[in-house]
Amino acid sequence: MAAQPLYDLSPLAQLLLAGILAALGPLVWVWLRNRQSSSARWLQALTLLTLFLTFDLVLFGAFTRLTDSGLGCPDWPGCYGNASPVGATAAITAAQTAMPTGPVTHGKAWVEMIHRYLATGVGVLILTLTVTGWVQRRRAARAGGSAASSTINPWWPTVTLLWVCLQGAFGALTVTMKLFPAIVTLHLLGGMVLLALLCAQAVRATQALEGGAAAALPISTRLLLGLTCALTACQIALGGWVSTNYAVLACTQFPMCQNSWWPAMNFHQGFQIWRGLGLTPDGGHIDFSALTAIHFTHRLFSYAVFLALGLLAWRLRRTALRPQARWIAALALCQFATGLSNVVLGWPLVAAVSHTGGAAALVVVLTWSWFASRSAPRPAADAALNPATASQRSPSTRLSA
Repeated sequence: MAAQPLYDLSPLAQLLLAGILAALGPLVWVWLRNRQSSSARWLQALTLLTLFLTFDLVLFGAFTRLTDSGLGCPDWPGCYGNASPVGATAAITAAQTAMPTGPVTHGKAWVEMIHRYLATGVGVLILTLTVTGWVQRRRAARAGGSAASSTINPWWPTVTLLWVCLQGAFGALTVTMKLFPAIVTLHLLGGMVLLALLCAQAVRATQALEGGAAAALPISTRLLLGLTCALTACQIALGGWVSTNYAVLACTQFPMCQNSWWPAMNFHQGFQIWRGLGLTPDGGHIDFSALTAIHFTHRLFSYAVFLALGLLAWRLRRTALRPQARWIAALALCQFATGLSNVVLGWPLVAAVSHTGGAAALVVVLTWSWFASRSAPRPAADAALNPATASQRSPSTRLSA
């Protein structure tokens, strides 16, 4: 049997069609619920729904990785040159027969392709946001200068569209470079950045539509918020490095590791970034002490992040961002519980996916907090015509509804 090329673009058109079909349902749903509303309200609703579906996509991406389905179809963008595993049945059966517990099975192929369908669907939704944003801006500009300044900046969805294209490239490299740890980690981080971009747009769209003012924060609280965002980003990168190197079970005790408070660790080898999975840059096998270093670094850094999140939640509870404070506190506790479960229960799938979901939720809530506390654009024309509605709900309460 001839080797399958890593890149086979023959099913690309069919894959794009599958993405359009996947996006059609959410688009119709938003249109039906907002057909009597303004274009600004429609754009806000679509942004929020796209954010929700992107969060789901991140969770399904974690499920794909944690079930070892990332190579369920060893080529890109299709599966053995087909748009679905149905057309690749013979090739998948041959691979599964040769290696029953290997990376290619019928189940894993479907998980991988569903992930690609969902990712393409999200891309179509973001493309729709981009086109709608520019059309709305052009119409507002024709209506007059003040109206033009009130619409959400269409460069937000444009940058998001460019970013999701980059994410697609990392997704392709994840497959063709055979789960190269640095690429897989970058793909995870790219998903988190995509969530942050969409959340920022959701907050800005709500502020522009509802006319809500930014939540005032003391300078010390704002600095703490920025520091916590930076620490959380570093911790997510470390968590991705743990997961992609399969270092979760290097320590199966808490708070000790391997019956020691400071086990043998090879930090140099563990944090050599550009290397294959389980290998050193020169092709040798990575030491277990390197996996221990990866795991233990993530664990140590989690203490600082947990402290920062707790302090931030305590500070925000006295401000207009009380809903965010409650979310931050709850998610910090959830992350501690799921992280501990991964260690002491042997990395169960539910806990592992939930841990990634908790990290994604923290990205959303911290981004929400940051942009809700920043200066809002001028109210949109709808809000100006209905000031009572605009004054009833702030950006923080609107997004938490």
